[in-house]
Amino acid sequence: MTSVTDTAPARPAFRLTRALQGLERLIVPALLIAGWEVFARSGVLPPALLPAPSAVLHALGDWVLGFDETTQTYSGHWLRDALASALRVFGGFALASLLGILAGVAIGWSRLFEKTLEPTLQMLRPIPPVSWIPLAIIWFGIADKPAIFLVFLGAFFPVLMNTIHGVKTVDHNLVRAGAMMGASQRQMLTDIVLPAALPSIFAGLRIAVGSAWMLTVTAEMVAVKSGLGYVLWDSYYFLRYDIVLAAMISIGLLGYLSDLGLKAIMARTLRWQQTTTVQGRAG
Repeated sequence: MTSVTDTAPARPAFRLTRALQGLERLIVPALLIAGWEVFARSGVLPPALLPAPSAVLHALGDWVLGFDETTQTYSGHWLRDALASALRVFGGFALASLLGILAGVAIGWSRLFEKTLEPTLQMLRPIPPVSWIPLAIIWFGIADKPAIFLVFLGAFFPVLMNTIHGVKTVDHNLVRAGAMMGASQRQMLTDIVLPAALPSIFAGLRIAVGSAWMLTVTAEMVAVKSGLGYVLWDSYYFLRYDIVLAAMISIGLLGYLSDLGLKAIMARTLRWQQTTTVQGRAG
């Protein structure tokens, strides 16, 4: 048995390894930013058309902290804009996750739902969510509702398709074993099929949260007057490309943090996978 004394000397080495792994993740972003800074300062394009990273960072800093009001009406209002977008993203994403998982499990498990529900959903799936913008504005007006509706459309189908795939690819031997043990249909669904489908469901959720951030920006450009997407589009009209790029960076960071949150939930929920998959072996 390993004692506390035995493991103590290994901790500094472990922390050093984790720190080096963290630095590895920064190599590519650092190279991209350095190349961007050099190119922007080379004079090939006017600084107004391609702001250097230092200028974008300055605009982002003023947008967040409001230290010199170079971003004018947006100075110091980043948190307000980010919260407005986040509420739309997670409102539409939560609704899409709930309905996508329920519909996906029903279609994957029941022949009746597969025959009656899936053809209609598959016909709706290829329609781009942005093509719903006119109808969304007519139905819901200019407010949060059309934006949440568009986010829902963008996030629903990835969750649906991955859930259907996860349920349909559950090992048949597990279901047969459950039936031999006398499990009811509900018990097989909740205790065998749904847990076995969770890896596919989480894959769909991760795709969906990225789609949700993309769609909320599109929605805010046309359907509402607040949020990161609205700031991005409004700044474009005033040729403030430093703010445009700051908004793009903000959306990318928030989308990345959303994915990290989902990965953390997935790691805790699917602990059993860490010893049986290549991903678990690498971690």
